[in-house]
Amino acid sequence: MGKTNPFSFRRSSSGGTTTRRRKTAKKAGESPLLLSEQSPSPNNEVVSTAKPVAAVAKVKKKAGGARLWMRFDRSGESEVFECDKTTIIKRAGIPARDLRILGPVFSNSSNILARERAMVVNLEYIKAIVTAEEVLLLDPLRQEVLPFVDQLRQQLSHKTNSSISGNRQLALRDAESNLSASGRWIPVPETSEGLQAELPFEFQVLEVALEVVCTYLDSSVADLERDAYPVLDELAKNVSTKNLERVRSLKSNLTRLLARVQKVRDELEHLLDDDEDMTQLYLTRKWLQNQQSEGLAGGVGSISFNNGGHHLRRLSSVKSGSMMTSANLYDDDVEDLEMLLEAYFMQLDGTRNKILSVREYIDDTEDYVNIQLDNQRNELIQLQLTLTIASFAIAIETLVAGLFGMNIPCDLYYREGIFEPFVGAITVASIMLFLIVLGYARWKKLLGS
Repeated sequence: MGKTNPFSFRRSSSGGTTTRRRKTAKKAGESPLLLSEQSPSPNNEVVSTAKPVAAVAKVKKKAGGARLWMRFDRSGESEVFECDKTTIIKRAGIPARDLRILGPVFSNSSNILARERAMVVNLEYIKAIVTAEEVLLLDPLRQEVLPFVDQLRQQLSHKTNSSISGNRQLALRDAESNLSASGRWIPVPETSEGLQAELPFEFQVLEVALEVVCTYLDSSVADLERDAYPVLDELAKNVSTKNLERVRSLKSNLTRLLARVQKVRDELEHLLDDDEDMTQLYLTRKWLQNQQSEGLAGGVGSISFNNGGHHLRRLSSVKSGSMMTSANLYDDDVEDLEMLLEAYFMQLDGTRNKILSVREYIDDTEDYVNIQLDNQRNELIQLQLTLTIASFAIAIETLVAGLFGMNIPCDLYYREGIFEPFVGAITVASIMLFLIVLGYARWKKLLGS
């Protein structure tokens, strides 16, 4: 019998154990990178170099991109939750590129996009996905978003309370009008156009968003005006480096603010110019039409909508038993949304005009400062010209004195008392030359009066 290797059983046991662990990991769906890899130590001891599976899973979960959202329903009830992109896409039925519009890369853009089941709103700091039944608001705990959250909650709660009381009055009115004197039911006439109709849910949210954004932009413009006029007046009085730096910073703020107002205004103008896009924004109308289609396809004789369908003036007008006829008749009617957008478009246009007025005042101040600087520059040029004429006259006197200072034989050197009259004569001649040249410059209007 040959000698057996005392370490053979140890190797096979170790290899078998590792193989079983890998198979068990594959069955459990774990990655081989998360397994405990064993390596022999210098003392032939098995050392585990395992990485914590929970820590890696936590890193993967964090890398998934879960963000904070707030959900509002029609009654104004809200909840805050964390959700990833995939869940939001499935819940709202929007493409993935719309979430990129709500991301930080497009934070300075303004968009109101219509999709099949939702409306994507990206106005300044308000980033929301609006459907016919709920609102999904991104980053609701930001300081700038809190006024929108409070106002939206108040708006929806107020609408809910008023709609409940209005439903009761409408039910009593319909009951009285539908009963004849004999107690029998008579046909209901078509809904009167004079009744005040409530905006659909998505337009209520859009109205609150536009109101908050316009109010914020108006307050920013008011702050800009309050800071601009004193700075510009101070610059007009004293042109200094400090005042110029303040005006430069003011112009930078004005340019950024004008760009933000212009983006929101252009987006509203784009919607007002395209009736098809405005039609696609009627989410409640499309939702009701889908419900009616499903009800007619299922053979349901009586369909009731509890989510505010009676508030739609034109969808509630049903004649001769056909529900789809009345709904399709007004598919292209965008009067309500057009009036809403026009109101805020005019407000934004007024805000833009205020900014342009400030910019015109800045331009006027800069023109005035430039005129002042040009005047000072002209005065310096005139002073330089005057000094040049004086230097020319003195140079002539110096030339004569230099000529007589040479060692040239001359009879004047031997006359007594000739120095003072000679120096006085050439000085008077230099002054006369200065005045003659200065008068010539004034005659040619090279110098001011």
